[in-house]
Amino acid sequence: QDPPHPSPSNSLVTPLLTDLYQITMAYAYWKSNRHKTPAIFELFFRKNPFGGEYTIFCGLDEVLKHLAAFRFTACDIEYLRNTPQLCHCDDAFFDEYLAQLDCSEVKLYSMQHGRVAFPKVPLLTVVGPLGIGQLLETTLLTLVNYPSLIATNAARM
Repeated sequence: QDPPHPSPSNSLVTPLLTDLYQITMAYAYWKSNRHKTPAIFELFFRKNPFGGEYTIFCGLDEVLKHLAAFRFTACDIEYLRNTPQLCHCDDAFFDEYLAQLDCSEVKLYSMQHGRVAFPKVPLLTVVGPLGIGQLLETTLLTLVNYPSLIATNAARM
């Protein structure tokens, strides 16, 4: 029997930890039958925090937990279905696409946790279907940016 998937340390880290733009883009990809198109997303930053020379990369553990646990619940789907900006979406988008979506087709490449990172160098590379990559973007930024900011600040004290 497989061990249970690790879940994020914070119960607020769900597929809904995103912005409406990502959901509407995923819908557009689904509607145009491009949601399964292979894609590559790179997570990087443009400038070091605090005007410094480097950043400490953190957050990888939470990213891995999020990918392992990624599933829209029935409550998540009902919430999205009742979101006014999504009322035009086909029922099949919710019932057939989002309800079945997971990260089983996603591959993640990463620099090592705790390493020094520099601007414009990918911290994470996400390889997988276009739709799921789009839906992961905001959450992965959230799970990496803040911990990296705090770790970088701590390293400079």
